[in-house]
Amino acid sequence: MSISEKLYLYEALELRAEYDARIKTVKECLPESRKNRDRFSFSSEKEYTLQPSPEFDVKKTRKELQKLDIKRRKLNAAIQKTNFENHIKYKNESITLNEALEVRKRLNEEIGELHSQTVNAAYQKVIYKEDRDIIEKNEVSYEESVKNLNSARLDFRKINRAIRKASYKIQVDFIDE
Repeated sequence: MSISEKLYLYEALELRAEYDARIKTVKECLPESRKNRDRFSFSSEKEYTLQPSPEFDVKKTRKELQKLDIKRRKLNAAIQKTNFENHIKYKNESITLNEALEVRKRLNEEIGELHSQTVNAAYQKVIYKEDRDIIEKNEVSYEESVKNLNSARLDFRKINRAIRKASYKIQVDFIDE
């Protein structure tokens, strides 16, 4: 890929992650970040002071941070626009990438809930009372829980693969500089 070409969605996502990492590094080099970090230090007495290294320029670093932040915002806006304008097939229906991402997020949360339900359904509560056992039945049977969990995992896999496949075909209206 030459630098003047548009990015595929997966490349744009990688670049956004790189921008995030670069922004974090630059921010942590600024004096106010160091002061905040030092404020939470547990040493009662400072045995040293810090001064900027000769090759570190705070003004230049602030400008770099500002440029990175603008690039990241523009890239994120282009990714969002792409997510709203492009569609994938999911369960014989055409949905936007944005909708697909929401469905994937919901499915991931549902998988967590179904996992807990399955673990809980594996055992019944037995209460010993007056020389007899009272067994509290689970709201959902173990077999039904496993079936629901596996179904949600399969749906998650399908939508995740469709999203990933699209990210290698769809281009984002952003040119990396």
